[in-house]
Amino acid sequence: MIAPPLGPLQGPPRVLSIAGSDSSGGAGIQADIKTITMLGGYAMTAITAITAQNTVGVQAVEAIGDELLLRQIASCIDDIGVDAVKIGMLGSASSVRTAGAALAAAPASTASRFPIVLDPVMIATSGARLADQTTVDAMVEGLFPITTLLTPNLPELAALTGALLGTPEDIIAAGQALARAHKFHLLVKGGHGAGDTVVDTLFNPDGAFQEFAAPRIPTRHSHGTGCTLSSAIATLLGKGLSLTEAVEQAREFVRAALRAAPGLGAGSGPLGHYAVR
Repeated sequence: MIAPPLGPLQGPPRVLSIAGSDSSGGAGIQADIKTITMLGGYAMTAITAITAQNTVGVQAVEAIGDELLLRQIASCIDDIGVDAVKIGMLGSASSVRTAGAALAAAPASTASRFPIVLDPVMIATSGARLADQTTVDAMVEGLFPITTLLTPNLPELAALTGALLGTPEDIIAAGQALARAHKFHLLVKGGHGAGDTVVDTLFNPDGAFQEFAAPRIPTRHSHGTGCTLSSAIATLLGKGLSLTEAVEQAREFVRAALRAAPGLGAGSGPLGHYAVR
């Protein structure tokens, strides 16, 4: 469930991003920091992996050890505190369990109050699988119970439910089943769908849903859209917005950043976070 707002903030919302580092700056921790900052939040990070990557692919990955990951999370929560958490790429079952344990160990007065937005990062836009089944199982067991909002794309929804998503009705049925099963809110991202309109669907834990539709923005520069959306929602929830308001405003932020993409790189380039005011 979404925690109540913390009341009038004395400063910017404190947002902790638990995710991998993208050396090219387009996705992961770097996209999260840009997003959180542009939306008026204070960004903190717990890095799960260091990557060498750019707009055409990932050239190398090195995971961060569990003890250091745990200490990064604890250091932020214990001293600065947190108003919202975004979780992105974890990479292994061990990292999943470590992140879950660190968040569960937060003081009750803190842990009961911050929303957690989980971007499952299971399947890339290219179709490549980014998390093995052991990691996914650990995520379902250890993170789903504490998740406020899960933000899968359509291939990830299909993988999590085993459903064939051939029609809009299939997507709604699968989304309802997943939200009800885990009693969390669910935002199914429709960017992988066909057609000139992108439809994102927000499900409540009871299966009720609402759709957000907008014209597709034709561009190859979409690296980091999922990271940007999830960290934007977390920041806006940290500000005390309702979930619907946070989703609406986060979607507009992503769309504005897509339109402002600087056109860098030979492949799927980064968004124009810097241009969104």
